[in-house]
Amino acid sequence: MKRLFFFLAIAVTVFTGTAQLTISDYCDLKNTWPKGIKDITPLADGESFAAISDDGMAIEKYSYQSGKKTGELFNLATVKGDLKIDDFEGFKISDNGKKILLWNNSEKIYRYSFRADYYVYDTFRSTLARVSDKGKQRGATISHDGRYVAYERDNNVWISNLDYKIDAAITTDGEQGKIINGIPDWSYEEEFDLLTMMCWNADDTVLAYVKFNESEVPEYQFDQYRSFCNSDPLGDLYPSVYSYKYMLPGFKNSEVSVHAYNLDNKTTKKMDIPTATDDYIPSIMFGENGNRLMVMVLNREQNRLQLYSVNPASTVSRLLITEESTTWVSPDVYGITHYNANEIVFCSEKSGYKHLYLYDYNGVLKRTLTKGDFNVTGYYGCDKRGIHYIQSTYLGPIYRSVMSVDSKGVLKNLTGNTGTSSAAFSSNMNYFVKTFSSSTTPTQYTICNASGAKLAELEMNREYAAKYASAPKMEFLKVKNSVGEDMNAYMIKPLNFDAAKKYPLVMYQYNGPESQEVLDKWRMEGIFYLASQGYIVACVDGRGTGNRTNEWTKCVYLKLGDLETQDQLSAVKYFGSLPYVDSNRMGCFGWSYGGYMTLMEVGAKNSPLKAGVAMAPVSDWRFYDGIYTERFMRTPAVNANGYVSSSALTYTPNLNARLLVISGSDDDNVHLYNTLKYTSKLSSEGKVCDMMIYAGFEHSLRMCDARVQLFRKINDFLNLNLK
Repeated sequence: MKRLFFFLAIAVTVFTGTAQLTISDYCDLKNTWPKGIKDITPLADGESFAAISDDGMAIEKYSYQSGKKTGELFNLATVKGDLKIDDFEGFKISDNGKKILLWNNSEKIYRYSFRADYYVYDTFRSTLARVSDKGKQRGATISHDGRYVAYERDNNVWISNLDYKIDAAITTDGEQGKIINGIPDWSYEEEFDLLTMMCWNADDTVLAYVKFNESEVPEYQFDQYRSFCNSDPLGDLYPSVYSYKYMLPGFKNSEVSVHAYNLDNKTTKKMDIPTATDDYIPSIMFGENGNRLMVMVLNREQNRLQLYSVNPASTVSRLLITEESTTWVSPDVYGITHYNANEIVFCSEKSGYKHLYLYDYNGVLKRTLTKGDFNVTGYYGCDKRGIHYIQSTYLGPIYRSVMSVDSKGVLKNLTGNTGTSSAAFSSNMNYFVKTFSSSTTPTQYTICNASGAKLAELEMNREYAAKYASAPKMEFLKVKNSVGEDMNAYMIKPLNFDAAKKYPLVMYQYNGPESQEVLDKWRMEGIFYLASQGYIVACVDGRGTGNRTNEWTKCVYLKLGDLETQDQLSAVKYFGSLPYVDSNRMGCFGWSYGGYMTLMEVGAKNSPLKAGVAMAPVSDWRFYDGIYTERFMRTPAVNANGYVSSSALTYTPNLNARLLVISGSDDDNVHLYNTLKYTSKLSSEGKVCDMMIYAGFEHSLRMCDARVQLFRKINDFLNLNLK
């Protein structure tokens, strides 16, 4: 389950002193998001990076020292030969810089995945070649030398040999709904953030890939209805049926195995890794200069992660590191872990915080890299001096700093004392592009040297900052929960706030395990619109949220919704006690896990909330994605009572607030079934609620102007019930 951001645009005008801002300025994605920079690709020389030109016609080369353009790597207008294309959507450069993988005509599959037409550009000859003319490809991966491209089509792995123009399948057992080779199933894409499960070894003689057997994973189906923003809104007279494999808690998951194909002798071997049939493999990658295949194995309970080193030739595996938990192993452990040339940078929670430990490739611990009462939230790499670069919560949970760590473990902050900073380093680790924002400073992009000194400005958003200088701002504070613990919170007061008046309150929340909403970074979205309409908007990160101690985050294990609801309602009571908040006019709003929290909060006994808006909510964890749910709840067979007590359906008899429930009919993540089950139970109990269904829309309502209408409805609903 992923965190979502919300935006809207409504033709209303709001006055802020001498500045005049429209609702579109507050909420429409096209207007409210600060200017960004183009995706950059560090080049092998360490001094340059590449990015797509403003007109989308070329790939340009820039200097880290100056931030200025120094040349072009590719231009659609200067391609030689018979094959030419009119546009491209993205690119990847081979490690030796000789070939560039390009793609266009992409077609969306799930939330992130897509199929496309892929091409390879020869930088020496200035010519293009098709990766394949047999149909679109998915998950394309170019070899280090640029001679091969591996990809998936029809559930099989193919390799295109660009030198000899040979395009052949190396697997033949792929079958829809049964066997997938080289790419993740729906659950792996959604919960492990994977788009491909193929990787090349260092000399491009071996391609490793994961095979999924999803034959016994239950099939999920729902009717697809056309939206009126579709080019053919009436569509077919009978709705089509969307069908895919979707594992609910307690049901069969995909059985996975790791294989290695040798390009020299054209043989495939299954790697001998001791896995159970229901284990997960969240990561495969070649380490130690590409000579060993590093495979992570996660048990179904997700409380034990094992890192294996595998010899692709002999298939023999060796266990190097084991990470275990009495609750769950955080996805950050396998997301942050990194393989350097001579050492493994392993992320572990064993200290109570997420920290980094250096191991050799025999699995021997060399030293602790980071320690202290903070979490490492990202790892960037190590330079030739042995200095490592990380992102962390060193300044506190609501901040993010880019830092260096020397051989003695001494930390140096490279990015200032406030806000949220992240980095994209050059290949030699001598430079980084810094992304910074705070609750009062829109996103800024600068180039820095490895010591953090600014070398060049890429985008400072000064005009944007001036435009929003008079907009409402977040105020950070601490709020106590029912057991006296501090919770991080923010509040957005209405424009022209008058402390002598009483305002209605809207509590905004997400509160999923390891999530974080209260963060010192720039935002301009729907909640600011609600503030502009006369609401105090408040948000609290209660127990279960991330980037504090393990104890704080993992106390929700096996009982989702319990402590989180207690903490949110404690916050409601606190804000309701403030002299400028009307305790008789308080509501809440959330999306996805936040929608679930809305249902739990309005269903709590003696809830002080008068109204709630639940967007795309989970109503019962038995209806949601198994990998996500079992991580925190185990299976219904093991934790039957926990599933009952965590279900929003259990608390419908307590509902006294007015409720608006909203879902998209094409939501392949949190299915519409959740909403229908909940509203059906309310109906059976003689209760009423408001409901809106967006026909043909998915989880995040990205299509057309759906969010405009969404927030118009939310504002109207809150005005009817809280004003």
